[in-house]
Amino acid sequence: MTNDIQAEQRRDILSGRASALSDSDDWHTSDPDFVSYDGDQLEREERAAMRRVAGLSTEIEDVTEVEYRQLRLERVVLVGVWSDGTLEEAENSLRELAALAETAGSTVLAGVVQRRHRPDPATYVGSGKAEELRDIVVAEGADTVVADSQLAPNQRRALEDVVKVKVIDRTALILDIFAQHAKSKEGKAQVELAQLQYLLPRLRGWGESMSRQAGGQVSGGAGMGSRGPGETKIELDRRRINSRIAKLRREIREMKTVRDTKRSGRRASHMPAVAIAGYTNAGKSSLLNRLTGAGALVENALFATLDPTIRRAQTPDGREYTLADTVGFVRSLPHELVEAFRSTLEEVGDADLLLHVVDGSHPDPEGQITAVRDVLADVWDDPNEHPKEIVVVNKADVAEPEVLDRLLRTERYSIAVSARTGAGIEELQALIADELPTQDVALTLLVPYDRGDVVNALHTDAEVLTEEHLAEGTRLQVRVFAHQADAFAEFVER
Repeated sequence: MTNDIQAEQRRDILSGRASALSDSDDWHTSDPDFVSYDGDQLEREERAAMRRVAGLSTEIEDVTEVEYRQLRLERVVLVGVWSDGTLEEAENSLRELAALAETAGSTVLAGVVQRRHRPDPATYVGSGKAEELRDIVVAEGADTVVADSQLAPNQRRALEDVVKVKVIDRTALILDIFAQHAKSKEGKAQVELAQLQYLLPRLRGWGESMSRQAGGQVSGGAGMGSRGPGETKIELDRRRINSRIAKLRREIREMKTVRDTKRSGRRASHMPAVAIAGYTNAGKSSLLNRLTGAGALVENALFATLDPTIRRAQTPDGREYTLADTVGFVRSLPHELVEAFRSTLEEVGDADLLLHVVDGSHPDPEGQITAVRDVLADVWDDPNEHPKEIVVVNKADVAEPEVLDRLLRTERYSIAVSARTGAGIEELQALIADELPTQDVALTLLVPYDRGDVVNALHTDAEVLTEEHLAEGTRLQVRVFAHQADAFAEFVER
């Protein structure tokens, strides 16, 4: 009974997690109209078709002979170091870590935060606090500890030696979630590349891993030319990983060529592009479904969708544009993932307009905005050429009014909407129509009859106001984008 009371007390730091991390997607089962609007959601059924079995052992095993092992946890204790900022910010970060752990398939038992000027270089939390953490792990019956930052290899080993259970860090947790959710060939390759880049500096010797592979006296029976220092198992692993990384980078470059070809095709048609970016679980896919009826996967989970979804949409006045939903961001997003997903994130850099979706019901929406902009700053080669940004404060139906007012006052270009109820969607569509480039250059053209390709291009890429067939050719009054005007200059009627 005493243990139950202690366990309940330790859970206090995570109290309110469900409400703090709630998403606009948790109402789908109670809103039949919007359920049908989101499509069949077959991806959700596929994920639920196979679940983890509780109670299986997750003790340390020599499986991959490296420090990084695939996350196979069920019962976890969270630990964080509060070195700057406020206590509320530290607790919000730990609540987010709890949501990440639950998304990975685990049960969060407790969470602790330690106040330090900087993390301990040996055990992350210090030797005394590490022993206290071990007592919490024993009392809770946990089998894994998750640290709320990226641990150095020696920190992870030292902390693991004290607590006697597996220890992973925030980066390993996020990489595991990405590995679970990646579905496309490009997405899987990007995730594997990020995992190998994370793994490479964390190789370590296990058992006979430092033994020689041929060479030396052990190869005396192999004959002349085989004697020598040989290659240790860890060196062999490192060489194989480097070879695999090089191969994955080549494959991703080839996939990037395909993506660039599709993107150039959209540019050739002069169709404006809008990109949706934002913090994970902010409701980006819900907004895409509301604007286009795309039927993209909507789930109350972090990083539910990784592969970009591009759909065609129309403004209220009938102009067509593309709408791209990109991967979500999170605080301390591993640098390996940013590099691996760079080709995917380029959809944002090439857009004419950026919809930055923010969760208005989150305890720290300003922190979300900052985290997203920090990641996007690494994507844009020239910060002065990034597209215009509209901050879309989502979940307005459950957000605090004073929070909405604060965000709308702080952000110059912002609007509050609810992808759940549809509130503000019409205003957002009108705002998109106003901000997209328009065909505002009026031309009167006389196109000879032997240039039917030009007439076809005008009907495809321009707005044809009038068309008249004369003896000299086809006379058209059109509206084109400013960058298109030069292509039709030779046909301008004098």
